[in-house]
Amino acid sequence: VARGGGSCCGAGEPGSGLGGQAKTNWKQSSGLGYSQEELEALPEGADLGLGCGSPVGKADPQPGEVVLDLGSGAGIDCFLAAKRVGPTGMALGVDMTPEMLARARENARKTGTANVEFRLGEIEHLPVETASVDVVISNCVLNLVPSKAQAFSEIARVLKPGGRMVVSDVVKLRDLPSHLTMDPALYCACLGGAIGKEEYLSLLAEAGLEQVEVLSEQDATELFLDTPGPVSDWLRGLSKEDTQGLAASITVRAVRRGAAACHRGDTCCD
Repeated sequence: VARGGGSCCGAGEPGSGLGGQAKTNWKQSSGLGYSQEELEALPEGADLGLGCGSPVGKADPQPGEVVLDLGSGAGIDCFLAAKRVGPTGMALGVDMTPEMLARARENARKTGTANVEFRLGEIEHLPVETASVDVVISNCVLNLVPSKAQAFSEIARVLKPGGRMVVSDVVKLRDLPSHLTMDPALYCACLGGAIGKEEYLSLLAEAGLEQVEVLSEQDATELFLDTPGPVSDWLRGLSKEDTQGLAASITVRAVRRGAAACHRGDTCCD
């Protein structure tokens, strides 16, 4: 995707699928909850149409906060977060491919956005200091991580006490046949590696996160059907009954155990 060919849901020419043309990406992102104002403010090429939600708006970053985006891609959510936290805050992005980092850093350079930083690393081993982040966000990436438990533990580690996590992700509502979960194409398409919804929420709690809450949930079938690639091809071969309730796109909020941090202007108790 970073090199300009194909999408997360299958190989193809530039302009196909989720990694396609700006017009297609705009439509995709608008349907996920991004406002027209937010999309118009993005640098060209920051929106690759790879998400399944809009976590920044639901996380509501405040001026001066540090926001960490896991699997930051070309920077769409980092740039939106950077605008919200202002010059006294910071938006950090972590991605595991040098090609995608180069793309995000170029977007930052072109726009002169000084309060963003993109780091090379894996979500299971975040290059981020312990208890240094106010907000963790992620958009349709954690389903791709081999060890969800370790990823959630890392989220808990880097969050300040009272810090919050808001992530959009794909979860399974029904078990998939084993040959599908082992299919590399379906794994990369955000379905094969997804875990069950209840297991997802349970692992967050086990990692030391509390007040775990599903903020939104929608059937992911239409999202996959609208995206050319192996998932849509497979779904079209099934009956309507078999595709309904297969997977969901959810946005989840959780809080790191500990005293909540105060925002500027808040009236806090001793």
